Amino acid sequence: MVSAVFHSPLDVAPEPRTGVMLKPTPVAVQTKQAAAAVAKPAQPPKPPYDWGELMLKVLAPMAGIGLLVGIWALLTMKSTSFPTPAATFAEAVKVFSDPFYSKGPNDQGIGWNILFSLQRVAVGFGMAAAVGIPLGFMIGRFSVLNRMVSPLISLLRPVSPLAWLPIGLLVFKAANPAAIWTIFICSIWPMIINTAVGVQRVPSDYLNVARVLKLSEWKIITRILFPAVLPYMLTGVRLSVGTAWLVIVAAEMLTGGVGIGFWVWDEWNNLNVTHILIAIFVIGTVGLLLEWMLISIAKRFTYDDI
Repeated sequence: MVSAVFHSPLDVAPEPRTGVMLKPTPVAVQTKQAAAAVAKPAQPPKPPYDWGELMLKVLAPMAGIGLLVGIWALLTMKSTSFPTPAATFAEAVKVFSDPFYSKGPNDQGIGWNILFSLQRVAVGFGMAAAVGIPLGFMIGRFSVLNRMVSPLISLLRPVSPLAWLPIGLLVFKAANPAAIWTIFICSIWPMIINTAVGVQRVPSDYLNVARVLKLSEWKIITRILFPAVLPYMLTGVRLSVGTAWLVIVAAEMLTGGVGIGFWVWDEWNNLNVTHILIAIFVIGTVGLLLEWMLISIAKRFTYDDI
């Protein structure tokens, strides 16, 4: 008897593979897309640009300046001695059309006067930083030195800059070193005080670890104190450079020579009030630029807002 054998479709041997690539089924494609979506999460959409914040940053200062100019214009409508904003602006265009002219030692453009003042500020401020920052570290580090120097700082810091100028003239016998000396002695105090306060606020745990590791005093200053004190030190530098720029104007009014302070005093002797107003705006603009520059430098070295 011959029995018939029936084969199920599942028992059929698979066909041998050939080199032809089979196109994946739609189910396989959807599976791969789902896996890719799980592996790579979708990025959150970008928030829309805040135009209101931009308008607040730009329009608010412009509105303040416009308010100042408006009040100035109203107050000078019936005045014949005080210049109007339009007259001041027209004269400023003439002044800045040739800012670097030179017609003798006492008649030079406003550009030269600003550069000479900045040069004096740089020298006096640099000397103050070279002395004040190390002295602040020492005062904050050693309590005996702190008790010795603190009464002297409290006594000398409130002294007016104009009181130091005659001392400089007496010692140096020249106007330019006397002005630099005045900048030095007036801008050194914020750097000393802020640096010393920063050293005193360093956590004691840091210093205890340094003692356990038997670090040298140089390594304690460079590896532990300096990074922690840097924000305080930069704040002192910002305050000092503002003080230096204020002092140089007052010092140059009395010492003479080329400089923005002398330019103001010379224009007053010539009864040119318009140039005095131009100098006021120039002094404020340069001081603002110095402040912004130091703020940008401070933000590069610190995480907190200065």
